[in-house]
Amino acid sequence: MSKVLVIGAGGVSSVAVHKMAMNPAIFSDIHLASRTRTKCDAIAESVKARTGVDVATYAIDAEDVPALSALIEAIGPKLVVNLALPYQDLTIMEACLNAGTHYLDTANYEPKDVAKFEYKWQWDLHDRFRERGIMALLGSGFDPGVTSVFAMWLKKHKLKTIRQLDILDCNGGDHGQAFATNFNPEINIREVTANARHWENGQFVETPPLAKKVAFDFEAVGPKNMYMMYHEELESLARFIPELERARFWMTFGDAYINHLTVLKNVGMIGIEPIEYQGQQIVPLQFLAAVLPKPETLGPTTKGKTNIGDIATGEALDGSGEKTFYIYNICDHEDAYAETGNQAISYTTGVPAMIGAAMMLTGAWTGEGVFNIEQMDPDPFMTMLNEHGLPWQVKELDGPVAF
Repeated sequence: MSKVLVIGAGGVSSVAVHKMAMNPAIFSDIHLASRTRTKCDAIAESVKARTGVDVATYAIDAEDVPALSALIEAIGPKLVVNLALPYQDLTIMEACLNAGTHYLDTANYEPKDVAKFEYKWQWDLHDRFRERGIMALLGSGFDPGVTSVFAMWLKKHKLKTIRQLDILDCNGGDHGQAFATNFNPEINIREVTANARHWENGQFVETPPLAKKVAFDFEAVGPKNMYMMYHEELESLARFIPELERARFWMTFGDAYINHLTVLKNVGMIGIEPIEYQGQQIVPLQFLAAVLPKPETLGPTTKGKTNIGDIATGEALDGSGEKTFYIYNICDHEDAYAETGNQAISYTTGVPAMIGAAMMLTGAWTGEGVFNIEQMDPDPFMTMLNEHGLPWQVKELDGPVAF
């Protein structure tokens, strides 16, 4: 039984805290902090109503390292779970170093002023975490997170090597809004409008955003257009599966989403450079994020399913030649909402955050330094996925993907 501090109060945090409260044998004492305490209080009230568990709440600026360090030291958690914005990863890690507390996140660091995200800044902290005798676990969401664990499970149980890997992320849900993002709008739009990158023959190849489109028939969802884009797990997978010849990430978007995004880009609303408006400095993308529907409000109206997984081709473990496997999870938006009050996009990230935390708190995963989820034994994590709302399945395909 362990005390945990969760930072951030969006939809992912709500799911993670609800699921922690449903597992009191692991999470005996839950604390929740964010810049806006009323958001924490709303989550705590929902958790109390659904589970009977009390959650302590706090107001904190996650970019104020001294204040956050003091809060961590005052609470004394065994683990800090960072479910705030990726901009805040480094300050939260710094506070954990100050307090000597283990750390976990779901997305890698991204500077506010540059539309670029990579692991370098966090990997550079490895020696400091090791010297402090504490562990930082990076990328314990779904993608990154579960998709990386899927790959490592295949490599442990099905494939001696992975030659080609495609990650397919399909959201077949309909929230009824003209335009909305299913997770933080600022992060979502920055990712989607960035140049695509994929790993091929030992290097990353860059292409224009949303330039490559492929149709794919997803089980329980149906045919969808998916677009190649860059996602951070490609960087870590290329590092921890060194034999990879090609790795790509695909995400589905409807035509209406693409049309809205194109217009917003053309009129300058996704810019990240401050502009002056009526004597004040504002960032267009941040203003846009403020007026768009909040992802955590989409749960009551979202219907449909997600289907997210990996297709991997490589040398079979049993010596039978080259084989291709498809491993994936299907999650229902309405089921996720009924259980936690949040739609499936938040659910598919919040549940793995809870499971990664459980791995660390129970000692299933240990270490001193900074680690990616690919470096851990996939089996106990995969078992908990089946037990806590994200069951997975794997099937053999006739051959490698044709796209």
